[in-house]
Amino acid sequence: MSLQKIILVQPRGFCAGVVRAVAIVEEALEITKPIYVRKEIVHNKHVVQDLRERGAVFVSELEEVPDGTPGNPVVCIFSAHGVSPAVRQRAREKNLFVIDATCPLVTKVHMEAIRFAKEGYSIILIGHDGHEEVEGTMGEAPFAITLVESVEDVETLVLPNPEKLIYLTQTTLSVDDTAQIVEALKKKFPHMTPPPKEDICYATTNRQHAVKQLVPHCDLILVIGAKNSSNSQRLREVAENCGVKSYLIDDDTMIRDEWFEGVKHVGITAGASAPEVLVERVIENLRGRGEGVQTETLMIEEENVYFNLPKNIQQLPMLVG
Repeated sequence: MSLQKIILVQPRGFCAGVVRAVAIVEEALEITKPIYVRKEIVHNKHVVQDLRERGAVFVSELEEVPDGTPGNPVVCIFSAHGVSPAVRQRAREKNLFVIDATCPLVTKVHMEAIRFAKEGYSIILIGHDGHEEVEGTMGEAPFAITLVESVEDVETLVLPNPEKLIYLTQTTLSVDDTAQIVEALKKKFPHMTPPPKEDICYATTNRQHAVKQLVPHCDLILVIGAKNSSNSQRLREVAENCGVKSYLIDDDTMIRDEWFEGVKHVGITAGASAPEVLVERVIENLRGRGEGVQTETLMIEEENVYFNLPKNIQQLPMLVG
């Protein structure tokens, strides 16, 4: 038995926040080099390597970036995942010219955290410990925010002000898992306030919904994305939870022959930081696994979200000219 059909689901791949972040680095590189980028601009090694080859220098922390001076500006870009106020302060101390590539939907969560901390709320942040987005959000009001990762965490949760409580979420979580945690929180804290607007981003929600629609058509689903990409990991979990075997792969080189025993139809999706070129390489690999393999697209929803670039990137030519 050989593969008969490849089903590409749409939406998949780059979201508006990733498009914006990558464009910021690309435009800055057109003006000056080197450009320093704190952390991976987005969680995908192929994107990072491409930008590195074009002159971007990726660092883990700002201490790896040389200090700037008024006559010698050093450009540093913050990744799409956001940073804490402590990182911003350190950048000012080092006289860096910062271009902020934080996704506007992540910034929205930061602003909510600042607002509700000032208003005296206890804040529950649903998210993954150690994720860069969570570290940045918690840094806005560490005295007010408690991180919750699971329903089990809710059971042991003790808060100083349970009567004035709000929850926020990381933008790239599992929609279903988050709903379960929220229900547990509501039972324990019936006076809890929801966020003013859903924090899980449109792209995360859309891609998870699309995978659920893809599942009935497939024997196997391949999710293209990095292991450190939260939204990509969630896509694989969604497919598995719906009863279809799924693998998270960086690219076509990770595909294994043994996955395809008895498989006629393969579904493909991609995380929000995975470029379409990786999808094309996976398709090429799969077409070699059967004669006359058909390829079709399952369109679930069109996306037309766009985020403007930061205004201060327009200052770069004057600074380095």
